[in-house]
Amino acid sequence: MNFDYTDDQNAIREAVATVASQFDDNYWGQKEAEEKFPFEFHRAMAEGGWLGITMPEEYGGSGLGLTEASIMMNEVARHGGGAAAISTIHINLFGPHPILVFGTDEQKANWIPRLVSGEDQVCFGVTEPDAGLDTTRIKTVARKVDGGYLVNGRKLWTSTAQVSTKILILARTTPFEDCEKPTDGMSIFYTDLDRSKIEVRRIPKMGRAAVDSNATFIDDYFVPDSDLIGEEGKGFSYLLHSLNPERILVAAEAIGIGQDALGRASRYAQEREVFGRPIGQNQGIQHPLAENWIELEAGMNLTLKAAWLYDNDRSCGAEANGAKYFSARAACKACETAVLTHGGLGYSKEYHVERLLREVFVFRIAPVTEQMILSFIAEKVLGQKKSY
Repeated sequence: MNFDYTDDQNAIREAVATVASQFDDNYWGQKEAEEKFPFEFHRAMAEGGWLGITMPEEYGGSGLGLTEASIMMNEVARHGGGAAAISTIHINLFGPHPILVFGTDEQKANWIPRLVSGEDQVCFGVTEPDAGLDTTRIKTVARKVDGGYLVNGRKLWTSTAQVSTKILILARTTPFEDCEKPTDGMSIFYTDLDRSKIEVRRIPKMGRAAVDSNATFIDDYFVPDSDLIGEEGKGFSYLLHSLNPERILVAAEAIGIGQDALGRASRYAQEREVFGRPIGQNQGIQHPLAENWIELEAGMNLTLKAAWLYDNDRSCGAEANGAKYFSARAACKACETAVLTHGGLGYSKEYHVERLLREVFVFRIAPVTEQMILSFIAEKVLGQKKSY
């Protein structure tokens, strides 16, 4: 069993670090204060070819696996950008997966290269105000008309919709009551996001102010037939193909933020002197930091195991969910410890650890709650009866 990164994987980490380190704390602090999208960071990652790391080479990508994508996103998260840096590029990696697996050759040729180059940005219209995690209960409807569909509905937490040129929409094409199974009758569309016809209303939130989250209002929006992905009514099954990769990436990203926070806390503990000696000499400071390191290492190892299983076409549902659960908790704990290690200064914006704590908390909530993960593992791994 070899735990070493390959030469190529080490090269990915070093190259991504070179790009990410160009954007310092002042850059990210300013983007948060101004609530402005980090276009410069997005452009730099696109120019480096990183937006296409998981995309096939024939469409301008690198054709690499989830393991390499996880290494990349972990490195992005370790350089001060927090959830803002991650969210700038996260959806590019596996959000378009339904297009790659179920799209036509023409759709892939038209859409994927523009995502890889950064010419297009895509947002994800799945979550709804009344459906939440019960995706089968979405109310957004796509009604068939000549040449396409008229879409009506409401979406919530549509990240980057203020700046995206494309939107991936999950909508019902067959009413819930007319379907044999609750998961039937939903379709996926990849279409233009015309903000003159779709209302995109920004949601003020706890953290990650630089990257917008939105309530999206879609009324009689025409989507051409050519923008339907795969078969009508099969959208939910298509969506499932990207769930495990997303959980694994989220785990790697959360760990990266926790590692950044731990590094900041450790440096501060070495430099800050009280009663004539560095505070890091005290076990009351040392032990929580050491616990953070142990938990972050364990989380990253579980994440890489899940990624390896996925890349080798092995079942990885339990590991992907477990990695997301454990890593988010470990990262939150590390960020909290970093604030406490800095004492009063940890509460100020100057040292940026309070920003990391606010931003990392979302990983305990999204894209799936801790309670749903525990229910999944209890049922699928431990053989308990379904509880919901």
